[in-house]
Amino acid sequence: MKFKIERTVFIDGLKKVQNIVSPNASLLIVQNVLLEAKEDKLFLTTTNLDISICSSVKCEVIEEGVSTLPVKILVNSISKLIDGVIEVDINDNDLATISSGYTVYRIAGMSSDDFPQLPEMDGSFEYVIPQITFREMLRKTWYAASQDESRKSLIGVLTSFKDSKLTMVATDGRRLALINHDLDFPIEAERDVILPPKVVSELQRILSNDGNVNIRIGASQISFNLGDTYFYSKLIDHVYPDYRKVIPEENPECIEVDRHMLLSALERVSVMVKENLVPVSLKFTSNQLLISSGQSSVGEARDVVPIKYDGSGIEISFDPRFVMDPLKAIDEDVIVICMSNGKSPAVIKCSIPFIYVIMPLR
Repeated sequence: MKFKIERTVFIDGLKKVQNIVSPNASLLIVQNVLLEAKEDKLFLTTTNLDISICSSVKCEVIEEGVSTLPVKILVNSISKLIDGVIEVDINDNDLATISSGYTVYRIAGMSSDDFPQLPEMDGSFEYVIPQITFREMLRKTWYAASQDESRKSLIGVLTSFKDSKLTMVATDGRRLALINHDLDFPIEAERDVILPPKVVSELQRILSNDGNVNIRIGASQISFNLGDTYFYSKLIDHVYPDYRKVIPEENPECIEVDRHMLLSALERVSVMVKENLVPVSLKFTSNQLLISSGQSSVGEARDVVPIKYDGSGIEISFDPRFVMDPLKAIDEDVIVICMSNGKSPAVIKCSIPFIYVIMPLR
């Protein structure tokens, strides 16, 4: 196999696929990237057996072929070269000679014969959604997922195709983030799947602002076609809890507040909150919100934010991180916080179909 390729193009392709490779994998072949030179493209594939990704970049193919090289060494080598054309020549013994100017690397590879095959997704229905929309839905929900590996159903993001909507939900039992997007698909294509956390983080990294993502769901696998990149993953094989029970049906006390001002005030006050699960107090009175940290070993802080509210007044306490997370994820200027009292869950809403439910701390 022999090809020529621009260094920047090669490194961009490698960066798309390198993240899922585990350097401690017991199977040596999956520490490598599969390289296939064909026609005018170089196809790069990596896998950790649960997740696989294949991306293609333009190159000048002199001799078609396929081989595997250790991805970490390859990325480190290519990143050190100066910009320009790189020539890669891999012989029948999978020894690669990489030349750029006066620099020459020789890297020992492995045969492609033992590299795991990509999953087959034939026969599954295809959902089509703009890449930017799918990425933003993940960004607005993923942070609420559980970090507890023993709670398998909650460590991922529920992705539900039902009632002509794509719904994403994440919860850790103390808070819940939900967002909807209208999407056309037949009733027989209705499915609920749970995306693993690694898939969520990788998709946010590789999804772009342009083009669509085509999604296929099989019995235990899901695939994402981004045009020049294909992404495959096993699904979390658990049933997601009924999240609808968590969303309050009535919250009569609603307060309108500027998102930027609220976030800035919480960041200032939370400087004095050093321990996890130490709450900040939010006291809502007529057109004013008082945020205070309470007294701790390092001191205390308080701040005031103007609001639109003419109710009787509510005081409620939250983990400040849990309030700031959705404020960082959404982009709207104004949010609405709805509550019934200081002991029940509060709901944060905005102008998009987004809901965030948060439990108070006592």
